Amino acid sequence: GVLFGKITPSLKDQVGNDRGSQYRHGIYFHTPEQKAEAEEAIQEVKAKLNGAPFYTELEAAKVFYPAEEYHQQYLEKGGRFGSKQSAAKGCNDPIRCYG
Repeated sequence: GVLFGKITPSLKDQVGNDRGSQYRHGIYFHTPEQKAEAEEAIQEVKAKLNGAPFYTELEAAKVFYPAEEYHQQYLEKGGRFGSKQSAAKGCNDPIRCYG
């Protein structure tokens, strides 16, 4: 799946070099079908980890709180340094670090 191509599920609370609880990764489902599909994908990934830990959580979707307005469309607004970047679906441009 797309998620496991972007993260390392054996790293807890980490995506790339970014670490902390805000970088926890998970799959959040709405339907039993979505849960079953996610469980299948998780089993495939776990099999490839050869016993390494697996930290991606699987939980039912709950209330969603959108980020503050200044975080919305962050790439298109230009991030911290005002250098706009495409966030269009299908765009494969690498995301620049704004840290």
